Amino acid sequence: MYLSVLPVSYFSSIVSGKKSIRDWAEEGAALELDAIDISVLFLKERDRSSLLAFRRDVESAGISICGASTYPDFTHPDPDERKRQTEQFRRDLEALREVGTRIVRITAGQGHPGMTRKEGVSRALEGILGSVDKAENLSLQLVFENHAQPGVWEFPDFDFPTDIFLELADRLKDTPVNIQFDTANPIAYGDDPFNVLGPVIRRVAVVHASDTKEKGRLVPSVIGKGLVPFPALFRRLKESGYDGWISIEEASGTGPAGVKAAVEFIRTCWESIP
Repeated sequence: MYLSVLPVSYFSSIVSGKKSIRDWAEEGAALELDAIDISVLFLKERDRSSLLAFRRDVESAGISICGASTYPDFTHPDPDERKRQTEQFRRDLEALREVGTRIVRITAGQGHPGMTRKEGVSRALEGILGSVDKAENLSLQLVFENHAQPGVWEFPDFDFPTDIFLELADRLKDTPVNIQFDTANPIAYGDDPFNVLGPVIRRVAVVHASDTKEKGRLVPSVIGKGLVPFPALFRRLKESGYDGWISIEEASGTGPAGVKAAVEFIRTCWESIP
């Protein structure tokens, strides 16, 4: 198993500049992570010299970047905006490659009011598949997540309902796009995470280890203190032969103590499963 952390609790401080990417990289290295994760929102300056400086700040701490979260809205009702979203995502891929990213989380888009399921599926697939060639040319792995709603969106993800996510995942099964399985989002929708994991388990490239305090609503918890049945999920993953990346989505807002506790919990939990 390889371990990384997406520091959602630090997003605002990193984006505002209060916490530097080097600060986050050094913290990740001190926790002996295999890599750190970032959000595309961290890349405020996109010229090549700034991107290379960003990469140097990470690697000088003795660590690298594994995954990056992005937020393309491929389901937008305006076709011109959908085209812009695709073009922006392709530029995001270029920037993420420059800073040393290996895996990129891709989303379907928002569940815009008035959009039919057929329209949403068609738009999401068009956007995702329209990005595959760019990712392959850059040697980036795209992973499609059972997603909820980031702070930068107005509406929940179109694929937040389990059946829609599984339909899109099935339509992508013969493509280079793999799966990023989020542990908390099914519970936040009011579902059982095993209903999501089972059909896609052989295609999981990243496990997003997140937690929630409530069923039917995403209320981030210190990892291991919420409702996610981590031991049972990890057992199922190990039984399937999974030994890849676990990216801890740390969003508890409890600072370095919460990040450290999450890393210790996930390591111990995974290692305790025979």
